[in-house]
Amino acid sequence: MSTLAQAAASARWRPTLLVAVSIVLHIVALAYAIAGPPGAGWWALAVVAANQTILTGLTVWPRSTLLGPNHTRLPDKAAARGEIALTFDDGPDPEITPQVLEMLERHGAHATFFCIAERAARHPDLVREIARRGHAVENHSHGHRATFALQGLGALRREIEAAQTTLADLAGRPPRFFRPPAGVHSPLLDPVLHALGLKLVSWTRRGFDTQRRDPGDVARRLTQGLAAGDILLLHDGGCARTDAGEPVALAVLPRVLDTARAQGLRSVTLAQAIEP
Repeated sequence: MSTLAQAAASARWRPTLLVAVSIVLHIVALAYAIAGPPGAGWWALAVVAANQTILTGLTVWPRSTLLGPNHTRLPDKAAARGEIALTFDDGPDPEITPQVLEMLERHGAHATFFCIAERAARHPDLVREIARRGHAVENHSHGHRATFALQGLGALRREIEAAQTTLADLAGRPPRFFRPPAGVHSPLLDPVLHALGLKLVSWTRRGFDTQRRDPGDVARRLTQGLAAGDILLLHDGGCARTDAGEPVALAVLPRVLDTARAQGLRSVTLAQAIEP
């Protein structure tokens, strides 16, 4: 674990107000169910179920900060410097990632790659090349399972820690940031990230390039209203393809980079923008 991660992990974890209230609510409900009058158990169950419904709803709100700290934009200092962050999920991909790297190189841009550790282990040279070119390799879980957010504390920690170990070995430094599969997180995620010295990152704007096949539509979603401090989400793994068979991310990326340059914006890694 890096010095920065050790410092973060050594500080005491503090739940958000909503999570703290939920913990107290569960304790009170249990006590009421045990010691309360006849029928108290049903009332306690109803209250806990309502609370769980709220928490479950928040897990599918990727940009929520109610379950824990979540970077949806770059800090004000980075915005003042005219910085944005291009982030790529679900790679590395042997077809798409090298072309993304070439495009970024031509535009003098840097990006952050949230890599799936299992895929990274299958393409170690790609991960090393991402790092060699000055981009950041960050944690996007070990296996990108659809059931990621349903896991308990121990399973979440094992999943994220396994990815952390693999990616650190390949990239030469441990990831500092984490993005859950599909952005779906759980109330148990924040204490795990805290213990591992990781920061949760979502995004400011996304193009839905895994679903939409029209590059013009995806580009508009990413560039309309583009401003300093924005975090953009694209995919170098699992992205959709145009009618001509071209990966949408490759068709869109030059437009995004040209728009950023025209507006005087500079793409940097999350580590460069988010100061310790």
